[in-house]
Amino acid sequence: MSAPDDTRMVCVAAIRGAFGVRGEIRIESFTGDSEDCFAYGPLLDEAGRTILTVTSHRPMKKGWAAKAEEVATREEAEAMKGTLLHVPRDAMPETEEDEFYLSELEGLTVRHADGREMGVIKRVADFGGGDLLEIKGTGPSWFLPFTKEYAPTVDLDEGVVYIDPPDGMVPEE
Repeated sequence: MSAPDDTRMVCVAAIRGAFGVRGEIRIESFTGDSEDCFAYGPLLDEAGRTILTVTSHRPMKKGWAAKAEEVATREEAEAMKGTLLHVPRDAMPETEEDEFYLSELEGLTVRHADGREMGVIKRVADFGGGDLLEIKGTGPSWFLPFTKEYAPTVDLDEGVVYIDPPDGMVPEE
């Protein structure tokens, strides 16, 4: 299966390795209700190709143990460690007004509150302390905490995130 060019993908989980000796896969979910990562159909790669067709899953410490049509052995499951699992954005529930999926921010233009263009959002990362916008301008990429204080306006229709970073946070170009 391949996703149409206009279908954006949302990362819902990652393969963390094998579980047991019979080809079960350890999956870490990124969805609000962790079991929802299995609710949107087959799990795909970023290009929309099917990676896992989950036939059963069960909770385990720090995630899920799952069986999939594509994986028969522990070695196959272990070889997939680190693989990100996606679903098409249109398979996800609609968001409320002023809500969005973090993956929808990638590629958006970043403008300072004073109107200056600051770059584009390369990705949204979380290293354990909360979401960070990785912004790529004309110089090296830099990170901005994704909070209402520092990124007060997200306009998906316009394709812009307006930021108001504290003095000294933006690198000199």
